[in-house]
Amino acid sequence: MSKKPIIGGIILAAIIGVVFVGAQINPDNPENEGVWSIRMASPEWDDRPILRASLPNLEEGTYKLGFVPMGDSPTKIRIDIKIRSAGSDFAGAAWTPMFSEEFILKGTPVDTGISKYYTWEYVGQKYVYIPEVEREANYEITIKRSGNLKGSVTISLSR
Repeated sequence: MSKKPIIGGIILAAIIGVVFVGAQINPDNPENEGVWSIRMASPEWDDRPILRASLPNLEEGTYKLGFVPMGDSPTKIRIDIKIRSAGSDFAGAAWTPMFSEEFILKGTPVDTGISKYYTWEYVGQKYVYIPEVEREANYEITIKRSGNLKGSVTISLSR
């Protein structure tokens, strides 16, 4: 009797098991999708240290700010998120701060023995908690960049 079909069956069962476990660990969960993103990487951003933008209607929960920096990215980024609740006098309603943080660009040297390079990250509190609101609301994000405005950076908000 040949052992090849038995070994092949064991390998096939192992592959199916790994695929099943992987699907359970990392399901396609819509809550992990990006909510908002902007890429500041062209000459039009060079002289714009401040950006204000509307965010989509956010549900209660924790969101994460993500950054894709490079060595020439702005050295500091301040992010403020505000809310304005709808009501009878919505146009005159004041913005209420929900989140404010200043992020500092940090380079970490890496020496592989063959080459040396830096990895870059923004250091600061990257998690934002959005509480439940009783009425429809508008959300606004303000991004203030300083130091090396000609450098590119991508900023995202994800669930």
